[in-house]
Amino acid sequence: MLPGLTLAHRSWPLATPFRISRGVRTSAEVIVATVCDGIHVGRGESVPYARYDESVESVLADARLLTQVVLQGLDRAQLAELLPPGAARNAIDCALWDLQARREGTSVAEMLGQPPALPSLASAQTVSLDTPEAMGLAAAALQGLELVKIKVDARQPAEQIRAVRQALPDARLIVDPNESWDIDLLRELQPVLAQTRIDLVEQPLPAGEDGVLEGFESAVRLCADESCHVAADLPRLRRLYQVVNIKLDKTGGLTGALELLQAARAQDFGIMVGCMICPSLAIAPAWHVARHAEFVDLDGPLWLREDHPGGVVLRDGRLQPPSPSLWGAPAPA
Repeated sequence: MLPGLTLAHRSWPLATPFRISRGVRTSAEVIVATVCDGIHVGRGESVPYARYDESVESVLADARLLTQVVLQGLDRAQLAELLPPGAARNAIDCALWDLQARREGTSVAEMLGQPPALPSLASAQTVSLDTPEAMGLAAAALQGLELVKIKVDARQPAEQIRAVRQALPDARLIVDPNESWDIDLLRELQPVLAQTRIDLVEQPLPAGEDGVLEGFESAVRLCADESCHVAADLPRLRRLYQVVNIKLDKTGGLTGALELLQAARAQDFGIMVGCMICPSLAIAPAWHVARHAEFVDLDGPLWLREDHPGGVVLRDGRLQPPSPSLWGAPAPA
């Protein structure tokens, strides 16, 4: 393979539709970045997200700006100066980590001073938005899981939450309105959240309207998702949220995610690690952050009709790590 940066778009059909308050998805549209030094090859995946004004076309255009720079030996620090946080930087940043591991004959885990064997994770599985009855049935199929996420909107959240809790009396539950609530609804739902023993409410209010959370005493912890992209966001969030959700497509790759992890822990935030609906190549780098998290939500590949060979699998209620050969480790001899 010739030295340089190669970019491609791939569409991955979902096994079933995925519904949240902003709409329905039937496929994952993924950008693949491949970086080659002439001998070794590194890969990274990212998911353009319309909520952040990204599209497949815009992410490809942003990433292609670096085609010549990669030939000159781009590193991760230079990448952070040339591209803003987002999907384009994520794909290239993760490809550069993968390339370094393969070039140096080591693993990303060892580069980070972590045990090389990745642990299994108690990852949340998601009950997507539907009628309360349908959500209760979907939740019943998740018996035995430790952690479940409930997608809700502003129409029937109490009924949706109660239906899932009835089906899963013992699971830890995360409620995710995806910015669809307002402060009045959040206040009204406090007794329901307490009675149903919800562990976390993720981004209840729109990111630009969450200043009203200052001084609000919630019955359960609140997590910033759309409000938190990078470490520089944390000072504004300290009086609003107790937990932050780290996603590589927001931070611009593993490099930014590790920076956000370190800063969030130093400022006493709880840690959640999440993902978009995506294949396992996009999930593999997040494992190195998720192994430090209290809440893990990396079920993206499980929604796909098919995944990369060696991708993540759910076994005995826990998400098993992808094959080391998929990302972040040297190829077997």
